[in-house]
Amino acid sequence: MSKEIPDYPLDIFTPEAVRNAREVDDALREFAPVVRLHDGTVMIARHEHVTSGLLDWKTFSSTSRPWHDPTSPRPEILLTDDPPRHTQVRKVIADALSPRALERVKAVFEQSARELLDRLRTRDTVDAVGDVAQAFVFQVLPDILGLPEKGRENMHGFSEMVWATMGPPGELFDQAMEHDYSAVIEWLETQCERSALDPEGIGEQIYAASDSGQVTLPEAKLLLQTVLSAGADTTFITMANALRAWALFPGEYEKLRADPKKVRAAFDESLRWDSPSRMAGRMATRDVEIGEYTVPAGSKVGLMFAAANRDPRYWDAPDEYRLDRDTRHSLGWGYGVHGCVGRVLATMEAQALLGEIVRQVESIELAGAYEPWMTTVGHGPIRQPVKLNFG
Repeated sequence: MSKEIPDYPLDIFTPEAVRNAREVDDALREFAPVVRLHDGTVMIARHEHVTSGLLDWKTFSSTSRPWHDPTSPRPEILLTDDPPRHTQVRKVIADALSPRALERVKAVFEQSARELLDRLRTRDTVDAVGDVAQAFVFQVLPDILGLPEKGRENMHGFSEMVWATMGPPGELFDQAMEHDYSAVIEWLETQCERSALDPEGIGEQIYAASDSGQVTLPEAKLLLQTVLSAGADTTFITMANALRAWALFPGEYEKLRADPKKVRAAFDESLRWDSPSRMAGRMATRDVEIGEYTVPAGSKVGLMFAAANRDPRYWDAPDEYRLDRDTRHSLGWGYGVHGCVGRVLATMEAQALLGEIVRQVESIELAGAYEPWMTTVGHGPIRQPVKLNFG
């Protein structure tokens, strides 16, 4: 006979909880294999159970999820689909962002990274987020998608709104929506139109799938908007976290400089060490046994990536950043059919920027306090001053 799922006594989405998300999420993971929040949402945070949940899309469906609002600014496609529809739609993005398709923009990434490092050389301290990782991604991502220059200042507001919709309503949701909502939505709707795009950009390749009937024209636009939102924040947060980790673990950075080919491994470990997404939402389509507990069919469920990526039952010394760690079962990229479709793109961006930093910067030091990104489900620094010691 299964035990009743314990009620969790804390609200994990308050501003104070978000400021201390690592400790808060780890404490939930250790409280019980599965817990119930005050609004009824069931949270699962141990590596074994999160992994199995992500792999079993039939049981943990993406078609409904905690706090889902179909009228929100988040593009309603791909993340809210299950196979077979998800498979059909995903192929459009996978083709547009395949290694072969992206090879032609690799030089764009590398040139942009060199130009950025040239500008940073004269600075005593820089912000690992705003001056480095975000500056790079917010330039190269819309460039390769073929978006016009006009209105790109709305990218961060768009991302804030999208991430806010993944968590519950509350103070942080309201703050995210304080951006000029109408300006953001107008930019999103007009600048992602096919007619506004550079015909040589990847955005046009996504729209081309509507010509062949793989998706409709409105769906192609939603897919472009999905890449624009999903491809920005998680990537720049993870790269900023890499710089932070290299400052905190200088011995690991020395190893990386001695073997620069491990930049991809360094990025993957950054994604595990401090994952940019706390959780993914799902709906249980049947009763599910989690240890001695049963998650009832119809439950809204949160599968907690970040806590699982620090689960000491699976990872040795999970709070340590280790260049040589085997991250094949890290959940930072997601898992199963909903694994990150933009992985090739994010990896190529990271190899360009982080690779250039490894080549030019002898060491990195923290130069100020870490300021957390104040959104309920996204996680990471929104500001981290560092000193880049160029060779």
